[in-house]
Parts: sequence; C-alpha cells; structure tokens
Amino acid sequence: MPTGTPEIEEMTRSGLNLIKQALSIYDSDLKLVVANKRFRDMFDLPTRLTQAGASFRDTIQHLAERGDYGEISDIEEFVEGRVQQALTFEPHYVERTRPNGMTISVEGSPLRQGGWVAVYTDITEIKRQEALLRSHSADLSDELLNRSEELSQTNRQLSSTIAALEEAQRELTASQSQLSHTNAMIPAHIAHVDAKGVYTYSNRKLKSILPQAETDIIGKHFRQVLGEAVWEKLEPEFAKALRGQTPAFEFHDEESDRHIRVAFTPERAPNSQIVGVYVLSADVTDEAAAREALTHARRRELAAQITSGLAHDFSNLLTVILGQQDRLASIATERDDIAQISEVIKSAALRGGELVKGLGRIDARRRIEAQPVDLEAFTRDIDHMATAVAPDNVVVTVTSTVDDPLLVFDPGFAQDALLNLVLNSVEAANTVSDVNLTISHDDTGSLTMLVEDNGPGFNETALTNALAPFFSTKGGGTGRGLGLPTAFDFAKSSGGQLKFGNRENGGAWVSIKIPYETAKDTAPGMVLLVEDDDTIRQSIRTQLRRLGHVVVETNTIEEAETLATLPDLSLIITDLVLGSHKTGYDFATQVKSRRPELPTLIISGLPDTDALWANAEAAFPVLKKPFTHDALALEISRILPE
Repeated sequence: MPTGTPEIEEMTRSGLNLIKQALSIYDSDLKLVVANKRFRDMFDLPTRLTQAGASFRDTIQHLAERGDYGEISDIEEFVEGRVQQALTFEPHYVERTRPNGMTISVEGSPLRQGGWVAVYTDITEIKRQEALLRSHSADLSDELLNRSEELSQTNRQLSSTIAALEEAQRELTASQSQLSHTNAMIPAHIAHVDAKGVYTYSNRKLKSILPQAETDIIGKHFRQVLGEAVWEKLEPEFAKALRGQTPAFEFHDEESDRHIRVAFTPERAPNSQIVGVYVLSADVTDEAAAREALTHARRRELAAQITSGLAHDFSNLLTVILGQQDRLASIATERDDIAQISEVIKSAALRGGELVKGLGRIDARRRIEAQPVDLEAFTRDIDHMATAVAPDNVVVTVTSTVDDPLLVFDPGFAQDALLNLVLNSVEAANTVSDVNLTISHDDTGSLTMLVEDNGPGFNETALTNALAPFFSTKGGGTGRGLGLPTAFDFAKSSGGQLKFGNRENGGAWVSIKIPYETAKDTAPGMVLLVEDDDTIRQSIRTQLRRLGHVVVETNTIEEAETLATLPDLSLIITDLVLGSHKTGYDFATQVKSRRPELPTLIISGLPDTDALWANAEAAFPVLKKPFTHDALALEISRILPE
C-alpha cells in the first residue's frame, strides 16, 4: 500500500475494494505493492499472499499446486516460466477458464516506475451467453458464430489495448517533460540544425559554452549565431556530417579563451537522406589543461625512467670515489697539498651526486639529506656567502648561539633556504641596510634560523601570497619568487615549520624552526654487508671498520640468508638491487620476519621516484648512494643504540 496518512491509506483501500474487478500491482522485483479484496476472493488466496511484499512466485506456486492451471507435469518449471514471462513487463491480454468453471480475462500493463498492474475480470457470464447463443441458433452457421465470438474477444482485447495506449501516452508525455528538464540541466549545449545549418532546437545552454553567442538562436544559421571565426572551424566538420560521417572534434575559441568539444550526428529520413544534424558541444577547458599537465607528467616520468639505470650506475661509481677520498683524507693530515686535493675530489663527487639525484627527482620534491653538521663551519660558510651576495651598502650579520658542536640536518638545503631569504631581504627594496641571521636553540627544543631586516616589511598582498611559487614583489620581472617557498620546503621536509611577519619597529622577519638533533656515537658491533659490486663493498667495508665495526660480507643473497642467522649480528646493510632474482628489499623483509629485533639499512643508487625504492623506504631506513662517511655514520647512529 502506498505510504501516506492512515486516513488516505484507508480511503485508497476502500476505493479499490469497490471495484468489481480484481486488481494487483507488483513492483519491478515482483513483490506485491497493493491488491484489492476482489483479488483475494476471486482466487481464494490466503491472506499472506495478498499483503504488501508477497512474492509473485509464491502466488503462482500456490495456484499451480492447487490445480488452478490444470494438470502440470513439472510445477517448478511452470512457475519459473511464468516468472520469467512476468519479468519482461510486456503488455498482455489472456483469457483462461479455472477448474471451478470461472472464466477470467487478465489485462496486464507495465508501469513507468517499474513493475506492472493487472486487472482480472470475471467473463464467465459472457462466455455462457456465447455458448447459449451457439446452442440455440441452429440456423446460424458455425462460421458466423465463430466470427461473433472472435469479435467479442477482439473487442475485449481492443479495450485493453486502448487502455495500455492511453497509459503509454501519459508516460510519453511525462518522459518528454522529464527529458526537456534533463536537457536544461546538462552542462552542455544540445541542439539540432537542418541540412542548411539553421537551428531548429536548442536546450538554451549555448551561452554557457560560448559567452559571446546569441541567446535566441532558433531559426538562425550557424554563422550568424556563432560568429565568423567559430563557423570557419565548424564548417568542414559540418560538411562531413552532411555526408553521413559522425565527426567529433575540439577547437580553441580565441575570444573566450575556451576549449570546446563538438560532436555532430547526422539525422536520416526514412529514405536514408540526411535532413539535419544533431549537435552536442561542451566546454572542456579544464579537461584540456589537465591533459596538457598529464602529458608533461608523462614526459617527466619517461625521463625519470630513462635516467634510472644511469643514475644507479653513476651513484655506484661516486660511492667508490667518496670511499677512496675518505681514505685519502685520513692519511693526508700532514700534507696540505694532498688534503686540498682530497677536498676537491670530495666536493666534485658530492656535486656529481647532487646532479644524479636531480636527474632522479625530475618530478619529485627535494629530499632531505641529513648528516652531522659542524655548526661553527656552517655558520662561517653562510656568513661568507651571504656577505658575497649582498650589495656594498647592506650589512649582513650571521651569528650562532648554539653550544653543541655537531647537529643533524641537511646543510645544503639549509644553505639554499637561508641564502634565498637573505637575497629576498636585500632585493625586495632598496631601503634595506641591515640583515641579521641568527641561529639559536630555543625553549621549544627547536633549532631556529631567524632572518630579519630593517626594510619596509611585507605588504598585505605579500603576507597573503608570499608562499605561492613565483610570487614576487620585485619590479620589472626580476624576482624569481622562490625565496620563501624554498625555505618553506626545507622547514616542512625537515619536520619543522616556517613563520613570517613584520617587526614592530619596521622591517620583516622569517623564522625557520626544525627539530634539534645532536649527532651521537654508537657502540661498535658486527655488521653483515651485502653488496654485489666488489669495489663498492670494499669501500663501505673500510668506512664501517673506521667506525669500529666488525664486518661480515657477501655478494649473494643466498650466502646472506645463511649469514643472517649469526647470533652476534647487530646490523645488516644491503644493497637494494642485487644480481639475483631477489632484491635487497626481499632479503630484508625475510630477515625481519625471522629476526624482528635485528635492524636493516638499505643502500641504493636508484632514483627515489622508482617503485622499488618507494617499497623499501616504506618499511626500512634507506640511504642514497653516493654517501659520505659522516652520512653513513649518522644513519647507523639512528638505527643502533648508543
């Protein structure tokens, strides 16, 4: 029964019960929605089969088992056939005589909402009169009687058909109204033009696609409505549609700066002649921009893939160079010339490493390469470089109040960030005469790098947009707009934060706060080193021994799996890519499942955008090749206890 107030439901039920015919309505799942009392009485059905939710299948099953359809050899097959027939939701009219002698007609009509309504009429009297007429009309030919009966049945079927047609007409009218409403809601222009290109229909959405187009377009030609420039782009495609093709194309409208997609579909008359064209057009400006961005992304991804192998091999070579340089530095304590050569080698190798990392980071954010930093030397270097980039009329002062000599952070990234901030101060306005950079250990346990100047400070626009890439207040297009964004990236990547504002006595300030971490020493232990490149393995072995560790080494995973069972191991260091069907990540995962207390450090020269790198980094510490002795010591100190 339809939901509503109890009074309305009772009135509806009473109204249906006044109908002399039986009536039932089943939904699209063949569950009873409503039936009147006549339906229950006509078929002598139990109450459960005339209540809302009763199954059509159960009703047919009940009638078939009772013999309402006569003798049936396979009731299950019969019931399934009736259910499948009902699920077609086709209009139908049938007459059948029940075992009790009652003849009924069944008129079924599908509903637009789904399901169908059936009306059952007792035509027993009509059939009796037809039989009586036949038995008392000896003078009438059998043919005439048959024709009369056929006509009577045809009339009944015709009445049912008329009712179905009337319902179909009502549904069609409702569908047309719904279609018109839907067309008006679609964010695209749907239209029809005749073979001459004159509009005969429009859902009035053209201005949302082309703002400069006219509103009232019915009866007007393409050229008049769209303008000469757009028509020139549409005319060749329209000609294809008139030849029976279905062109779909895009074009850029210079006047509105929009990308428009258009599809033409020919309309054919019964004789196959093309009498018009249906038009669908949509604004795809955002999609076009997304496609362009995706194209660039794919190019960057391809470039990263191409350089992946090169980066890996070159990183291995640089690891060897740095290892040998470290040995050279250890024996050059009394030879200044050798020490200088050693530093040049180290500087060149580290620069090469940065270039390789840059190749691998074509489409990735800059990574933090933390290492122990001599803060006194770092402060001195910053002072020299900041003074060098400042003009003669600007005084740059760099000071540090930190007591700990060795702190852990990324010195290269920090240097870039601080120099960018200093440049921001001296270039933002010509009124700056003093820039102060202070490095301190604040009360919150953070390492603070504060840059202040005595210039005009940030204006309202700059305070709102300062972190937006490429935003600059420098005139003449000289500003890069990368100062604050670079500092922000350094702060966030280091696990800290960046703040900025204006000083009360004039000028601007920018503060970078990162976690305060001091370098620590770790107790020596036994390290299992797994590396298939002999030269690299030798270099890393030397660095580990300088740190006081005992080294057990191998170049195969098979041997490593056996050595990993040694009871005195304190650490495993394995290359990520090994000459085996297994990777270092596979080996580390296997060891972790057996000895979860044994830490593992993975080393790799792969770009950090590589999928294998991402999997390893999600589960284990990863150190990127090439690395220095200090960087290796730092990673080990983070893994092992003091």
